[in-house]
Amino acid sequence: MAQDEAKDAAQDAAQDVAGGAAEGLERLAARAEREAVDDFRAVAAFERKNHARVAAAFVGRRLGRDCLSFSGGYGYGDPGRAAIDAIYAELFGAEAALVRPHIATGTQAVALGLYAAVRPGQGLVAATGRPYHTLRPVIESLLAAGVTYREVAPGRDGRPDLSELPRAVGPGTGAVFVQRSGGYEWRRPALRLDDIAAIAAAVHEQNPGAAVVVDNCYGEFTADREPPAAGADLAAGSLLKNPGGGLAPTGGYVAGRRDLVARAAARLFAPGQEAGVGPLLDAARWMLQGIYVAPHVVAEALRAAHLASRLFSALGFDVWPRPGEPRGDLVQAIRLGSERAVLAFCRGVQRAGPLEPHARPEAADLPGYDVPVVMAGGSFVAGSSIEFSADAPLVEPYCVFVQGGLTYEHARLALLCAAGELAREGLLPPR
Repeated sequence: MAQDEAKDAAQDAAQDVAGGAAEGLERLAARAEREAVDDFRAVAAFERKNHARVAAAFVGRRLGRDCLSFSGGYGYGDPGRAAIDAIYAELFGAEAALVRPHIATGTQAVALGLYAAVRPGQGLVAATGRPYHTLRPVIESLLAAGVTYREVAPGRDGRPDLSELPRAVGPGTGAVFVQRSGGYEWRRPALRLDDIAAIAAAVHEQNPGAAVVVDNCYGEFTADREPPAAGADLAAGSLLKNPGGGLAPTGGYVAGRRDLVARAAARLFAPGQEAGVGPLLDAARWMLQGIYVAPHVVAEALRAAHLASRLFSALGFDVWPRPGEPRGDLVQAIRLGSERAVLAFCRGVQRAGPLEPHARPEAADLPGYDVPVVMAGGSFVAGSSIEFSADAPLVEPYCVFVQGGLTYEHARLALLCAAGELAREGLLPPR
């Protein structure tokens, strides 16, 4: 973008942010907030419970400032690392946890969990149908190593088929994979903790030795417990999402059975070293402070998701989840119907971002995806999706997926800017 064009775009963005949205959109947002009062009240109740759990975990550890110090080298005897692992294990209802900045993505964290849980010659069952795009190469690598694989298609309502799942689990099944979030699939419901508990019970009844591994991305702190506390053997996720609280600069975790966590650590580092190595460098403070504020940040993001559902439903768009429906994660899908509308929506979100509001989101080929994807947000931490962001695969039915929000007010403004961009382009449905 030429310098003059960039300057003009930045000025336009500043005017949009300063002026907010058009008066009609503001009225719609205010009405959506009044209608969401029960949703907001339920979110506040979870926030209080989860903060109480986090506060108790911190107080119980009796942390000192040495836990915030820089650690380098091998990381032997790092008190901050030990405290973080212990806090995650307690919060997740797990025997052990491995939390490291060396885990770059949620996909890497889930891959560590799968590599730990299933061996060559054993079977892997996907209980929630076809996994998310970036996990498919991981499964291909397991197949190449001699693992067999089977998917259980969801039922008509999109939820796991608990009548078919036991038939797929046999004596040779090493692991059952569960994807909590809906991913990029339209109207695929995110799983709640009761769903995960039912899957774990069905699997363990059929084969007590099979490990239930949950991709927990976008689900942390959306309920008052986590998958290991609901019967799962392992949960994995990214610190650039919910548990990082918008402060962790990178990282991921696995939490669950002690033997599986040890295997995951051996895969990440080396057999025999497991969780005893891995310096945090200067990330300890951000990782600790991130998990401490995570219940509040996730609550802000959930409020934003409820607003997005009601606001864009009122504008005439199809949304998922629908207004007032319970949630298993903090992602809100909006079906916009065209590539042009997706790009306009993402431009509006970008205009409200704290960084690079002048940037123009465009679709690109990204590692791990087999379709072009457009992303918008302007986040402080690159790739952070607990900061408010929007992304979409540019394929039918042209849905955009919004998530995150360090503050509800930023997310609200971004949603209004996105709606305003659609209005300026003449892309709102007829009303």
